Amino acid sequence: MAKIRANLKVIGDVQGVTFRWFIQRKAKDSGLTGWVKNLPDGSIEAIVEGEKEKIEELIKKCWHGPIFARVDDLEVDWRNYTEGFNDFRIIF
Repeated sequence: MAKIRANLKVIGDVQGVTFRWFIQRKAKDSGLTGWVKNLPDGSIEAIVEGEKEKIEELIKKCWHGPIFARVDDLEVDWRNYTEGFNDFRIIF
């Protein structure tokens, strides 16, 4: 199966509610690589690489997020796969 990269921006009440940890856990469980971090505007950014179907499944899960999160919007920018990561990390 072909691999791809997705740049995600999760907008809403997503900081301080374990959202980064949630994304990291779901990505690792799916064999995806990349990173996730908080942005100064209160949103979360993630770069994810792997099989498109698995990334699409992660995106669906992000719409729900952890229990105390509220997702208002989720922007996805599909890119070419770069094989730039060995694992999935939280960037502080």
